[in-house]
Amino acid sequence: MISKELVIHMKSGLEARPTAVLVQIACKYASSIYILKDNIRVNAKSIMGMMALTLVPGDRICLEVDGPDAVAAISEIEAYLGQE
Repeated sequence: MISKELVIHMKSGLEARPTAVLVQIACKYASSIYILKDNIRVNAKSIMGMMALTLVPGDRICLEVDGPDAVAAISEIEAYLGQE
């Protein structure tokens, strides 16, 4: 498993549309992908779970990825969440 701490840089945070895009990105990978915020762990492939996190700019999260394409998944998700 690979864990990486990230900061949300998207100006609007993860409102409905950006969250849906993140879930689509996560679903492309065979690896299990989880996002942790404030001791809450959510499957990044779950739109309902991700919406419940209400991620806003400046939030610190931990991305946990485990599987055969973990490196690629972390790279793409990190690039997406790092957009301004």
